[in-house]
Amino acid sequence: MSISELLATTSETPLEVSYSAQLQQVRQRETKGGKPFLEWAIADATGTITLKVWNNHPQFDSAAETAPETLLRFSGQWTQNQYGIDGKGWKFRLLTGEEKSEFLAGDPATREKQNHDWADIVDFLTGLSDPRLKAVCDLFVEQFEDRFRRTGAARRNHHARRGGLVEHVAQMMRSASAICGVYPYLNHDLMIAGVLFHDCGKLWENTYPEAGFNQLHLLHGEMLGHIPLGLELLNKLWRELPLESWREVEPSSEDVRLHLLHLIASHHGQYDFGSPTLPRTPEAHALHYVDNLDAKLEMVKDAYASANEIVPGIFERQFPLPAPLVAPLPPVAAKEDPEVAETPQPPSSELF
Repeated sequence: MSISELLATTSETPLEVSYSAQLQQVRQRETKGGKPFLEWAIADATGTITLKVWNNHPQFDSAAETAPETLLRFSGQWTQNQYGIDGKGWKFRLLTGEEKSEFLAGDPATREKQNHDWADIVDFLTGLSDPRLKAVCDLFVEQFEDRFRRTGAARRNHHARRGGLVEHVAQMMRSASAICGVYPYLNHDLMIAGVLFHDCGKLWENTYPEAGFNQLHLLHGEMLGHIPLGLELLNKLWRELPLESWREVEPSSEDVRLHLLHLIASHHGQYDFGSPTLPRTPEAHALHYVDNLDAKLEMVKDAYASANEIVPGIFERQFPLPAPLVAPLPPVAAKEDPEVAETPQPPSSELF
């Protein structure tokens, strides 16, 4: 079982399962009574959870000596409440060599999804018509594909997992392409290239090691952040292009570069959210909202999977969403099939 599946299936009723995870971080804490306990942050390809190791745990001493980045196998009974995942009668051991290889490859469902998302990204880039944008996108993929495919879209909140940036970018490309069909005056090539590059600086802010699920803290990412790094990376790649061969192509290569840089610089949409400039073109406004939409809907999806129901149909609020979620309205059924079991419906909202 993966961590995302554990979050989706556990409740206050104990669930007996086993799963593998990498120990990311160890914090030494004390209860109000002064007793020591450990707070473990553990992760796999699908997500991260916090696990408390109390001082009466049979393996407490072994846990205290376990170093971060160790790959472990957990088994026991698991519940989930407002404080997160808790275990009863659980134990852990080191992964064997064969288990390590299988674990680091990621769970099959996530691996399949990310491979599909990567294929969609490649298809979108193959379809670019502007020779400058196609060349700079191809150069980026050629030089950074491996790093890109193991980078998260964030450190927390949305797509905060190994390969999460690929999922985020692929879904944004699908949304951007669809929006260009509704607003045909948008520059489709610029939108697709902008989606690819908008978070490219996260390759140094939210990337993962070649073998592990613990996001790295790198000096350039900490000191500069992904927007300045993205601007610098694009300029570096642009200088490697054979621009002289496109001297007669309009719009000019310099204008194309400037508009693409603007998409990177403005995609957070507000100065207080870290953008050095505000959106000033149709594509910049559209990219900002496409980015925000995908991030928010990913948070909503994760919240439904992990939040406890306060009452039937109303879920506990999950940060950073602004309010508790309510069970979504299912689409109308085209025709009832008596052989298909009925889907559980949210409680009636009838007031009178």
